[in-house]
Amino acid sequence: MPRVIHVFRQPDRFIAGTVGEPGDRAFYLQAVEDARTVSVLLEKQQVTVLAERISALLAEISRRFGAEVGEDAVEDAVDTDPLAVPLEEEFRVGTMGLGWDADSRSIVVELLAFTEEEVDESVVLDDTEEGPDALRVFLSPVQARAFATRAERVISAGRPPCPLCAEPLDPQGHICPRQNGYHRRAVVGDS
Repeated sequence: MPRVIHVFRQPDRFIAGTVGEPGDRAFYLQAVEDARTVSVLLEKQQVTVLAERISALLAEISRRFGAEVGEDAVEDAVDTDPLAVPLEEEFRVGTMGLGWDADSRSIVVELLAFTEEEVDESVVLDDTEEGPDALRVFLSPVQARAFATRAERVISAGRPPCPLCAEPLDPQGHICPRQNGYHRRAVVGDS
C-alpha cells in the first residue's frame, strides 16, 4: 500500500493541544485547511523539541537570509481555541522533519508515522512512494512563531516541576530522587 502524505500548504490552523488531565494527557498536533482536518498523536517531549527547533530555525532564517520572522508571536496570531472535534488520530508520530522552503518563504514541518523499521532520512520532506505516512505543513514565519508559543504554553500547563529534581509533581505527592531517602533530623541533647 503506497504511503499517504497529507499536505497543508496554507493551513487555517496548525496547533498543539492535549486531551486529559495533567499527568495523564495525550498530546496532539492538528492541521486544518478548509474542511479538512488531520490530527496526529505524539509525546510531550516531541512537542517540546518541535517548538524549540522551530524557534531556533526562525532565528537562523533571520540571521542568514534577513527574513522578517517576528521575534515575538503577535498575541492575536496565537490560536487559543481547543482542538477540533471529533478528534480522530491519523497516526502516532515517530520521526519529525523541519526545513525552510525559500520559494514559498515557509517553514515546512513534516511528521512521519511511527514504524518499527528504521526510517531512511531520504523520505523526510520527500514524496517517495515508499515510507511511512506523513503530515506535511507549510507555515509562514508568523504562523510558525505562533505555533511555538502555543506549544510552549500547552507544555507548561501540565504538572509543576519539583524544585529539586525538575520531575513533575503529582497532587498526591512526589518521591524525589534527589532526596535519596535521607531526611535531616534535629539533634537534641548534650552540647
